[in-house]
Amino acid sequence: MLSRQAAYDFVKGRIANPNLFRHMLATEAVMEDLAERLGEDRALWGLTGLLHDLDLDVTEGDMTRHGRVAYEVLGGMDVPEELRRAVLAHVGHVAAESRLERAIVAADPVTGLITAGALVVPTRKLADVKVESLRKRMKEKRFAANVSREQIATCVGLGLELEEFLGLALRAMQRVSADLGL
Repeated sequence: MLSRQAAYDFVKGRIANPNLFRHMLATEAVMEDLAERLGEDRALWGLTGLLHDLDLDVTEGDMTRHGRVAYEVLGGMDVPEELRRAVLAHVGHVAAESRLERAIVAADPVTGLITAGALVVPTRKLADVKVESLRKRMKEKRFAANVSREQIATCVGLGLELEEFLGLALRAMQRVSADLGL
């Protein structure tokens, strides 16, 4: 399987948008911690988070192509089919059936909610974000309006209550806060 360093270097060389790159790092961290919590393969789940949006710069927001282009690119790399399929599932091109697929569906948008939560606290730091605040913000449709609350809520399909999932994701992002600039 592709090493984390090789995947990091590939993504770093391919993604021009620094915010997108940080989102991919955040999703990697959340997926790693989810894997540990659920007794899954941390390396595989982390790579899925790191690579899930590798085509977003190229597809320029065309959701009919997003995920499909990444799936093809990943076909030429040493990654398992389950990772490739999870990339398709995270944008709805295939139904999320496996735990990995369900995890990336929930993890992808939660990083946006948490980042937005950090940007509204006075310090603009993840360390000062609270789970209770994130839970309240989930109900505010205008807050981080592009974040799918429905996708985040699919965490229950992994056996996690929303509050537990928000806490796990927040702690994961806090762990890599220096890389995220938050």
